[in-house]
Amino acid sequence: MTASYPYRIATRGGDLTLIWRPGEADAPDEVAVDDHGQLLAFRDYETLREAADRYGWELVREGEAALDLDAVRRWVERPERGPVTTAPLLDAWNLLEDLSRSLKAGPPLPSQGPIHDSAYEKLFGEEEAWTDEETAAVRELLRAGLDLWEQAVRASGTGGPSPRSSA
Repeated sequence: MTASYPYRIATRGGDLTLIWRPGEADAPDEVAVDDHGQLLAFRDYETLREAADRYGWELVREGEAALDLDAVRRWVERPERGPVTTAPLLDAWNLLEDLSRSLKAGPPLPSQGPIHDSAYEKLFGEEEAWTDEETAAVRELLRAGLDLWEQAVRASGTGGPSPRSSA
């Protein structure tokens, strides 16, 4: 049985929980999708547990992860309001890459190159600030990933952002 981890995502439309699965051997990490390649996202733990049982996934609740995608979106849309700490940016970057690889449909994330590599490495050090070019590249990547997230959530049947939100 594959170990799977609940991953709570805070969004404008309310909290959703995904199932995150580490890649085995050299396989990449992924988020769980159904048999049609649609994101599995849950508003309550009971429904999540039932899906994990149906797919034969062992849920590991110890040290459950959480990510506030609204904080990331606020920074992407208006970075002049101030920096967000590096942890949510790193977590969002990793989650959105896993999401992009996991979905059967949907636009891929923008290609990544040396600018992205440099910005990603700086997320671990915190002593070196991003250049304007790195900041723009990260914002573009995260914006595309957040758009992909919203499309995946709508397609999953768990609903999209609340009507009061604007993307």
